[in-house]
Amino acid sequence: MIFVKILILILVFGSSFSIGKLIAGKYINRVKELKEMKSALNIFETKIKFTYESVPEIFEQIGNQMEGNIGSVFKESSKKMKDVSAGEAWIQSIEKTESNLNKEDKEILKKLGKLLGRIDADGQISEIELVSNFLDTQIDIAENERNKNEKMYKTLGGIIGLTLVIIFI
Repeated sequence: MIFVKILILILVFGSSFSIGKLIAGKYINRVKELKEMKSALNIFETKIKFTYESVPEIFEQIGNQMEGNIGSVFKESSKKMKDVSAGEAWIQSIEKTESNLNKEDKEILKKLGKLLGRIDADGQISEIELVSNFLDTQIDIAENERNKNEKMYKTLGGIIGLTLVIIFI
């Protein structure tokens, strides 16, 4: 009987601690995804400058190079560009793809879609640079939030788990 009780207490503590780590992981993944998006936009800018490939082709290549949610955004955009405009495909993909980006991050990225494929290469490069600068700011904010909240949620999960264990004893 004591063995079962100890096992249940360990499971309660482990579950609580895991939930804290899961919440903290969202902050870590947001920073990672913002940096990946900035990297992908740099690739996009370079390909526009030096190749004559179409936007759907470039997006497909970037989608294949990038992993995770950011790669999915580019792959999804590339597929949708067969049916709708490049800008509309980009906006729909940002909205549809599940990621750790917050609403403000997504709004900044959607701004790129308003002119995507509608202006010349120099205009698109300027727009990419503008969005990239906004992403730098968002990365700084996300890193500050991560530094502040990551340890807190991990610790809070452990403390709540320990509290529940003590209460159940």
